[in-house]
Amino acid sequence: MQVTPIGPGFVAEISGLDLRLPLSPAQAASVEGAVDAHAVLVFRDQDLDDDQQIAFGRNFGPLEAEPATVDLHKRRLAHAQMNDISNLDEHGRLLAADDRRRMFNLGNRLWHSDSSFKAIPAKYSMLHARSVPPTGGNTEFADMRAAWDALPTAEQDRLRDLVAEHSLIFSRAMLGFDAFTPEERLKFAPVPQRLVRRHPGSGRLSLYLSSHIGRIRGMEVPEALALVRDLTEHATQRHFVHAHQWRRHDLVLWDNRCTLHRARPFEDTRYPRDMRRVTLMDSASSLDQAA
Repeated sequence: MQVTPIGPGFVAEISGLDLRLPLSPAQAASVEGAVDAHAVLVFRDQDLDDDQQIAFGRNFGPLEAEPATVDLHKRRLAHAQMNDISNLDEHGRLLAADDRRRMFNLGNRLWHSDSSFKAIPAKYSMLHARSVPPTGGNTEFADMRAAWDALPTAEQDRLRDLVAEHSLIFSRAMLGFDAFTPEERLKFAPVPQRLVRRHPGSGRLSLYLSSHIGRIRGMEVPEALALVRDLTEHATQRHFVHAHQWRRHDLVLWDNRCTLHRARPFEDTRYPRDMRRVTLMDSASSLDQAA
């Protein structure tokens, strides 16, 4: 296994592994060590099926049981553990411009951390490209450890003990989407997470930001949202960001505990973009982990 850094202080390309095959314990440990060091790993030319992608994910812990989305009953993929990050409906056709699922999925263009709105948020995400559009559709990643390190000491002291509340309802409201059913509103009720957390693999402190944040405990809502916006602007300056230009059969693995990411636009009512994600659960809520 070879690790080649390709990003601005984080992100590495991994070669020498065929992810269709079972990993040895030593190989899995090497991948996890590379994630701890770089936060985002790119595996090129991995022609995986859904079962193989799920098997690869299970090397690193328990998988999330089901995706968090609307119209969950309209599934295209066979496995509940596989997130359909595409612009395709359950019949494999392009989503209509006014489809409720397309409106909801536009929230992926906001800077976020996967599943920060769950009581036990995500550890790793593994996104695999089955088909990509001819232009656009990149994914951008931002390094939250470097963003934390760049804050003044007084600002770090002010932020250290803050607790934010995360919900899909908050992030979609930023785009004017509020078409949730009563059952979805209950399912997506806000959950608390630390605003600053210690990344267990590297020991470094990291901002834990997301568009899913809609409240900070102990603050009035306008003040809290202004702070989140300022921190996000700081943390997504271009020198903290890497843009991944997808090729078919790329698999990108990232650590949600110390990165933000967002999808970039493409002509989604003209070209298919079939992306499938396996998401690993963290071991506990950020509130229950060492600060």
